[in-house]
Amino acid sequence: METLHDDRRITAAGLASLVTVYLVWGSTYLAIRFGVREGSGFPPFALGAIRTFAAGGALFLWALARRTSIRISRSEVITLALAGLLMWPGANGLVNWAEQRADSSYAALLVAAMPIWTALIDAIWRRRWPSWRLMGFLLVGFAGIGLLTVPQLRLAEGADMTSILLLVLAPVTWSVGTLLQIHRPVRVSPLTASAYLNLFGSVGFALLWVLAGEPMPHPTAEAWGALAYLIVAGSIIAYTAYVRTLRMLPTSIAMTYAYVNPVVAVLLGWALLRESITVTTGVGMVVILIGVWGVFREKRHRPAPTMDH
Repeated sequence: METLHDDRRITAAGLASLVTVYLVWGSTYLAIRFGVREGSGFPPFALGAIRTFAAGGALFLWALARRTSIRISRSEVITLALAGLLMWPGANGLVNWAEQRADSSYAALLVAAMPIWTALIDAIWRRRWPSWRLMGFLLVGFAGIGLLTVPQLRLAEGADMTSILLLVLAPVTWSVGTLLQIHRPVRVSPLTASAYLNLFGSVGFALLWVLAGEPMPHPTAEAWGALAYLIVAGSIIAYTAYVRTLRMLPTSIAMTYAYVNPVVAVLLGWALLRESITVTTGVGMVVILIGVWGVFREKRHRPAPTMDH
């Protein structure tokens, strides 16, 4: 099914939602690391199940309080269930598991390939090639992520091959879940859609929790704080803003959050934790911003050419 989503204009409301995703999700990699690291008390799938179930329930209560319709059709159930399973246990769950064995800088680098994966998968889905300039700017942004994470990667403890493979797969499954919502749009509000996506995701997480034989969690106070932040800021606020962004802005622009989030994380570390910013880090941030600027500029340009078939 063809959609005109990428032909939409860039609006102030869409940008406001995107900025929310920029700012909030820039801090969630560190929160996940605190939540699942050894001794924290939260196994990775248990963390995801509790997070998404709590967020989904809260979003449903919010929707009911606002008298927003929560009724969905059978087709919408299929779309939201598939998207929720792909994005939460299929992507976030892989990141949760991998961050037990991989430093958060590895996760930030490998997951940052998401805009590129999304552009390629969307091109196949639409049978429309992304322009070479758009792909060039996406690669510039990814190169900036590489520069940004160099100092952290040098100090990182490392990552095993399984963790690296899962961190490569995670952005692919997230991209497919994202594109499902664009190519099979639902009629319910972003608030209701986010509630269903979280709850369907919680079912998948719960199954993985049981199948993986994870123990019941006995979290530390620090892990409880990380979970609370992930529920309120990461899922209720930012995830709902992300769903809204997908409906308002072109896909390639919405996905620039994967480039901006690490920049936000570095700036938060500098401002709150007095972490240093090296020359390499600074250059990386500039390169990322050039890539993001190019994506915005290119989406105002001519439409992408159609694939030959």
